[in-house]
Amino acid sequence: MIDVHAFATPNSVKVPIALEEMGLAYELKPVNVRKGEQKDEAFIALNPNGKVPVLVDDVDGERFVLTESAAILVYLAEKTGKLLPQSGVARARVFEQLFFHASGLSPAFGNAGFFKRSSPEPQLVAEARFTGEAERILGLLDTKLGDQAFAAGDDFTIADIAHFGWLWRRQFPGLTLDGHPNLSRWYDEVAARPAVQRAIARVEALVPAA
Repeated sequence: MIDVHAFATPNSVKVPIALEEMGLAYELKPVNVRKGEQKDEAFIALNPNGKVPVLVDDVDGERFVLTESAAILVYLAEKTGKLLPQSGVARARVFEQLFFHASGLSPAFGNAGFFKRSSPEPQLVAEARFTGEAERILGLLDTKLGDQAFAAGDDFTIADIAHFGWLWRRQFPGLTLDGHPNLSRWYDEVAARPAVQRAIARVEALVPAA
């Protein structure tokens, strides 16, 4: 059984989506980041970086702990042979989008949300900088999706799962899909997938009732 230490966060949701799509059994272990549980000693022992998600698997009888959502997506894709082309240009396009997500989309969205909602003091320049960058990235994705069905081509892959996490939580940085018809079409198609819906329901259930 695979354990996933997670919460209802943009990066966490990617892992159960992949697991649901791939048909792998797993158990979610809640880490309430709103209460700072990602800084608890027991969790730091799993991930010294103090961030969710963390995957724990059994590999040849040995406990295997893996952090970083993109690395987890690649691991699961290679474990199952699903949602990642085996070689060539198609595989390279998936990695291109994964690196674009890790270096561009995720930092822009995360920082825009932080400076808008969580900064202890107003940081209008920083907020404008990262919000503008996030909007630029939405435009890039919208253009790309005008020529192809999914993020890395015509097939649904782990690249789509990576992007979906932050777009699912786009309210945090105060972004919308308005004016991005291709991206809106893509988002609705991904959100309608049964595996995606099951994963979202499971991660949302990790949030304690108010």
